[in-house]
Amino acid sequence: MTQPCSSDLRERVVRAHLAGEPIRQVAARFGVSVSSVPKWVARFRATGSVAPGKVGGHRPWLLEPHRELVHRLVAETPHLSIDRLRDLLAAAGIAVSRDTIWRFLRREGLRFKKNSVRD
Repeated sequence: MTQPCSSDLRERVVRAHLAGEPIRQVAARFGVSVSSVPKWVARFRATGSVAPGKVGGHRPWLLEPHRELVHRLVAETPHLSIDRLRDLLAAAGIAVSRDTIWRFLRREGLRFKKNSVRD
C-alpha cells in the first residue's frame, strides 16, 4: 500500500487551487493525480486540515464479546469440532464463520478437533 502524500505537499496544492489555478494545472505542477486535488480541497473545506485520514485500522474480533462463552463451551467438551462449536454458537444467536472461530481459538491458545465429525 502506498503512503499518503506529505501534509506540506497537500497544503501547497490546496493553496494553489484556492488561489485560482485550475485543477489539471495544479496536478501537473506538483506531480499529483488530477483526482487528488479536489479531494484535498474538499477535505480542507470540510475540516480545515489537509492531513490524510486514517489508513487501515484494527477490526475487533467478532467473538471477543463472547470470549467467556467460547471458553466455557470448549472446556465442557474438550474434543469439540469447529463445526459443532459453530452450531452451538448459532443456537446462542452468534452467527460466525468457521474461519472466524478457528482464528479466535488459535489466538486464545485453545485446542479443538480439526475434522467435522459431529460430537
